[in-house]
Amino acid sequence: MDCSGYDVDLDISILWNLFSYIPDAVADVILWRKWTHSATFLVVSTALWFLFERAGYNLLSFMSNVLLLLIVILFCWAKSATILNRPLPPLPNLEISEETSVKAADEMRVWVNYALSIAQDIAVGGNWTVFLKVATLLWVISYIGSFFNFLTLIYICMYELCGM
Repeated sequence: MDCSGYDVDLDISILWNLFSYIPDAVADVILWRKWTHSATFLVVSTALWFLFERAGYNLLSFMSNVLLLLIVILFCWAKSATILNRPLPPLPNLEISEETSVKAADEMRVWVNYALSIAQDIAVGGNWTVFLKVATLLWVISYIGSFFNFLTLIYICMYELCGM
């Protein structure tokens, strides 16, 4: 097989242009520049995939058990700290300011209003071609999606990205 006309530098420049839009820390993990971070990401994602897909665990019970474990650790730490005259566990102020919640609500309102205006335009706008295109596209996505498990598909994509 003759590869004399193949320009490797061109492929690398295309790859670097693609990664210029990704934050450096993410690019380092994807390109295995920091192999410990990449390997950790691969092991954790494999463990989570196994936990959710093969063991039959679901996200709600997983989050509940993680939070329960955190609460138990902090409780035992606080109790042992008072008994042993040690400092309490360092916890930040667990409050959300009103300004932060108002900003989040305003941003969410803009997104929801935009989505609702698009949905109204499609459903009530009277344009049959747009309605049929959207309905057909959603049906095709649903049909193709029925062949795949979403979590497994995400895991395969992330594995392929990290394996480059």
